[in-house]
Amino acid sequence: QVQLVESGGGLVQVGGSLRLSCAASGRPISNFVMGWFRQAPGKEREFVAAIICWTGGTTYNTDVVKGRFAVSRDNNKNTVTLQMHDLKPEDTAVYYCAAPVRPFGDWRRSSSEYDYWGHGTQVTVSS
Repeated sequence: QVQLVESGGGLVQVGGSLRLSCAASGRPISNFVMGWFRQAPGKEREFVAAIICWTGGTTYNTDVVKGRFAVSRDNNKNTVTLQMHDLKPEDTAVYYCAAPVRPFGDWRRSSSEYDYWGHGTQVTVSS
């Protein structure tokens, strides 16, 4: 059974930084695309970033990220990281790590393409 556990969220001031981690267990991440999503109160869950773990290739929701976030992975530690800089109040949300059932494949930017989800970690940006 695949389990994903996010950590690293918290309260930060505008312009601050946070580093979110997703620890995966149950299978190696190296053959999968791993994604980060977020959901703010009253809003739909939205795609933030994804990484192809066998190549390290990345893709972002540029409307959200605007060059401020970076996703990376450590296949040896089975973890995926989302480094966030220059945080803004609109970044306040619960951030989720996600993984698909099927390995390899193409980019996955829709939540419907992911099958396993962590419980999320709260990020609050105060002004």
